[in-house]
Amino acid sequence: MNRRIIRLALSFLLFWILFAFDQFTKKLAVARLMGREPYVILKGVFELQYSENEGAAFGLLQGQQLLFYLVAFLVFAAVLYLLWTLPEKSHYLPLILCLTVIASGAAGNLADRVSQGYVVDFLYFKLIDFPIFNVADCCVTGGTGLLFVLLFFGFYSEEELSAMVPWRKEKQ
Repeated sequence: MNRRIIRLALSFLLFWILFAFDQFTKKLAVARLMGREPYVILKGVFELQYSENEGAAFGLLQGQQLLFYLVAFLVFAAVLYLLWTLPEKSHYLPLILCLTVIASGAAGNLADRVSQGYVVDFLYFKLIDFPIFNVADCCVTGGTGLLFVLLFFGFYSEEELSAMVPWRKEKQ
């Protein structure tokens, strides 16, 4: 079987596992937290608190649903393109994992926006008063953070990065 097809199938499997976990935890949050006091895990530090977010990260861009749909489409298109075109070397596995995790998080929040018009958030670090977030947000943030480390701290050479974007003109 073609290694590219296997890579896509494994990415697809990871994508659906993370997406399903995100949706499952949001359903639990709705069932167990909505309309109730926060569930304290670590007093003064971390709790589960139901919230509906019509914006992006940290509540920015409230009500800009069309923009969110467009960004999600662009993320999915870029991820699919890169998954298909990346060389078939195990060296690219970390990059593939990052892209898959980011796409699953984007899909998790997109599913909420399409079905409800808002995203369900429920994880709250009270100690630092961090905005309430969810599993999909963790996927997008964690995947993006690791992607940043891989791309900007030398895990991939300039030549390898150029191979990912073939339309990029080489310096002459």
